[in-house]
Amino acid sequence: MATRTAGRRRIKVRGGHLGPLLCWAVVFADIGTSVYYVPGILYGPFGARSALFVGMTLIVFIMLAIKYAEVAWRYPEGGGVVTVASRAIHPFAGLLGGLFILVDYYLTAALSALSGVFYVSYLYPSLTPLAVGVTIAALLGLGFLNWVGIKESAAVSTVFAIAAATTQLLVVGAVALSLGPAGIIHSLQALGSGPRIPPVALLTGYAAAFLAFSGLESIAQIAPAMRQPRNRVAYRTMGAVVLTMAVTSPLLTLWSTTLLPAKSDTNQFISLLGAHVGGPLLGSTVAISGALLLVFASNTAIIGAYHVFIALTRMGFLPRVLEHRNRWRRTPHWAIVLAVAVPVGVVYEAQADVNLLGDLYAFGLLGAFVLTCGALDIVRWRETRRRSLLGWVGFGIGVLTTIAVAVAWSVNLVAKPLATEFGGGLTLIGLLVGFATYYRARLRRPAVFPVSFRADRAAASIGEALSGRPAEVLVILPHDPEVAEQVIDAATERAAGRRAVFLYRGTTHLAPSEFREVADPYLKDHNAQDAFARAESRARKTIRNRRYVYLPGNLRTELVGEVWRHICPRETIAAEPDQELLPAMAIERVRRHLTGDGTAILHLFTTRLRPVPDEASEVAESA
Repeated sequence: MATRTAGRRRIKVRGGHLGPLLCWAVVFADIGTSVYYVPGILYGPFGARSALFVGMTLIVFIMLAIKYAEVAWRYPEGGGVVTVASRAIHPFAGLLGGLFILVDYYLTAALSALSGVFYVSYLYPSLTPLAVGVTIAALLGLGFLNWVGIKESAAVSTVFAIAAATTQLLVVGAVALSLGPAGIIHSLQALGSGPRIPPVALLTGYAAAFLAFSGLESIAQIAPAMRQPRNRVAYRTMGAVVLTMAVTSPLLTLWSTTLLPAKSDTNQFISLLGAHVGGPLLGSTVAISGALLLVFASNTAIIGAYHVFIALTRMGFLPRVLEHRNRWRRTPHWAIVLAVAVPVGVVYEAQADVNLLGDLYAFGLLGAFVLTCGALDIVRWRETRRRSLLGWVGFGIGVLTTIAVAVAWSVNLVAKPLATEFGGGLTLIGLLVGFATYYRARLRRPAVFPVSFRADRAAASIGEALSGRPAEVLVILPHDPEVAEQVIDAATERAAGRRAVFLYRGTTHLAPSEFREVADPYLKDHNAQDAFARAESRARKTIRNRRYVYLPGNLRTELVGEVWRHICPRETIAAEPDQELLPAMAIERVRRHLTGDGTAILHLFTTRLRPVPDEASEVAESA
């Protein structure tokens, strides 16, 4: 029985609504805050040469931006380090990455809120002695707003980001006009004057200056909301971010650490610099815009933290209580409490010491960078067969980026022992809780982490599932649990000792994802998790080489056939009603048997597909 295959369909995938401008605003609203406190933090140990280290780190930042843009389009479900580490290495690596980024979020929330209060105190000096209490009150207020359900949006980010970027550029322009061309050149030449910097100090300064470019993770978090084509939007966004940061961060660090009087308040450097060259009005404008952006960044960190908690909970690494939502506002109150409580405790213990918070920052920030870069290098390495000469060059640059970030992290592990103790302690506690929760749940049912099939990268999705090894048997799991039991039993008998793939098409009625939430539909599809858990429980003893593929329910049903085409199995096992999901194929023979309750199970043996025309005759749209 031979049937000619239908023409292959081109897949058109709808993206989100954020274009490059709005994406730039969201990312800059996070990364652009560092300029308000980094010059003051670096000034203490490095003095007038602080900008030299920011310039060194800027080179690595540009390469990091390219990698993070790739993470955004490769993993449109978002999640950043959690997703890329889980897919490229192992779900436990995703747990580790989630804990790294949580440490980063905790300190972002604390440091941004405290710095925001200091910039407000530029206008109201009486707030300075009350900085700790006001900061804690601000964090508790942000936690309350998130509990009520008032979320950030890209539109609000745009307003704050444009206001802050404008005032930063105004300060740069005012200083440039004040110095003139000769003064600008002289200020740059001053970086090379003075005694020779020892190699150890050079490494320490380079590692410390990474704080100036924290916030890159935002591009990966907003990937689900990006407009198509995501790769173009992601690269344009990061190009704009790099350009903005290259103009503002090094120059503002240089001039704030060299032009201001020695006794200037390091917590208000940018406002003081604006007032120094442009008068009180510019200084006040910088203080207002900077304070608003810093408080907004603190809220963004709180939102990011509790979404990471929810993602790790849905992956089975944290107790389910963190995912519970209150009946009144439907917000995850326990996750929000945990996202706010740690920053409050950190601010209280630091007692308004911005330099201490900056030192603590190093562990989680650079740990997440290293894990993300390393995981992406692994993904790129798996694609070496299709790599051109230019692709190999890009791969090599990516590896150098990973090494450069790993060096910075290693230096900080030694140079900042308090950060290592704080971040490492929180990470260790998280790992213990994660492993205990995972293995406790595994006693009841095994956890399965399938590959989600993506219509726009179909071959890559299947290649990721099979790890380069073809499958001999495809098992289509039906939605009916009783019928699924019969299909799994048939599969364990027929696929014993062979390579098999279990495929499940998800439900279509899932709650819409929130902004910055990890939008992986599998994490919300409890029916799919139950189906894969049953398959894993029964198959792990007989089918050693098994993989799992999840087809999101928001994709067209016909894409089951697309999965089949890319796997191209020798045998397909399915319940009789699910035969309609399969494409037209060259069937060699069919084996049909009835189970005890009358369920018909089909075993379809195929040879190979006929050539499929390259022309796309129809467009299949997915939500």
